[in-house]
Amino acid sequence: MADQKKEGQINIELPEDKAQGVYSNLVAINHSPTEFVVDFIQMMPGVPKAKVQSRVILTPEHAKRLLQALGENVTRYEQNFGNVQTHEPPQVPLNFGGPTGEA
Repeated sequence: MADQKKEGQINIELPEDKAQGVYSNLVAINHSPTEFVVDFIQMMPGVPKAKVQSRVILTPEHAKRLLQALGENVTRYEQNFGNVQTHEPPQVPLNFGGPTGEA
């Protein structure tokens, strides 16, 4: 039947309040032996204070899977639209009180 789930398929719900997403132009990543903390930040030109828009906490295994998935998607993007130009990130001291990272 068409309404039966295929094995291994999951049903993902996207609540309306999350569907719009948040804008981020800076990411801070910290880690401990058991987790990665990824803070998505919005930093506006000329404003001395930046605000964390969203925090995602991942296990090391899921952080590695995210890294691989992002790499695959950037590769596909560049195949379709050309190379993504990167610039030097701003040198901003960031300390959000989370685990101290080495990445």
